[in-house]
Amino acid sequence: MEFDLTFFALALPAAFISGMAKGGFGGGAAFVATAILALFIPPATALGIMLPLLMIADVATLRPFWGKWHWPSAKALMIGGVPGVVLGALLYKATNPDVLRVLIGAISLGFVGFQIARAQEWIAVAQTGFSNRNGLIAGIVSGFTSFVSHAGGPPAAIFLLAQGMSKTTYQATTVIAFWAINAMKAVPYAFLGVFSWETLRADLYMLPPLLIGVALGVYAHRAMPERYFFLLTYALLLGAGGKLIYDGLT
Repeated sequence: MEFDLTFFALALPAAFISGMAKGGFGGGAAFVATAILALFIPPATALGIMLPLLMIADVATLRPFWGKWHWPSAKALMIGGVPGVVLGALLYKATNPDVLRVLIGAISLGFVGFQIARAQEWIAVAQTGFSNRNGLIAGIVSGFTSFVSHAGGPPAAIFLLAQGMSKTTYQATTVIAFWAINAMKAVPYAFLGVFSWETLRADLYMLPPLLIGVALGVYAHRAMPERYFFLLTYALLLGAGGKLIYDGLT
């Protein structure tokens, strides 16, 4: 992997956006950096770069939202995340980079499609209240999609939004749940050879913009309309997701 102008032009802004998503916007779009990195490096390398950064962002975000989560929901997502991570590890071991590209691209486009459909009220998340069963199912799906693309946010979002949570409770619950799920992924990633000295070196370059993004995200959670942040993120995910699917299929 070359740390050239292309790397810095794409990776550093992507790290900043992921940090903002983790810090203030539920973390659902934090996987944008993985999709962007996978455009010019192997998907496994992109996953290896981003996991330590996301884990650091999780820790940095814990304090501002400490104790504000809905613990039954967070616990259900964590428990469900265990088999989800195992399934993701099994798929990763049995597949090839092109399949990962298509998966990351499809999840990127699916995430944007879901968010647009929800915003336009084409679909609605029914208010069902807390359900431990639904939480476990969401945790399994979140653990799986998080393992293969760091995109565990959408399944968790559907489960949490159905409870009519406040913005802060929703954010805090995603923070603690994905802190645990990301920690679960570290051991199988290490055994699968996802980490390397190159991914660690990339982390050192990307850490400062990530932490700046986290700090601004915590502030923006209280002060900034979500619309403008997500418009930019959706545009990036559409472009990166479409290109990844094209590359994976061709």
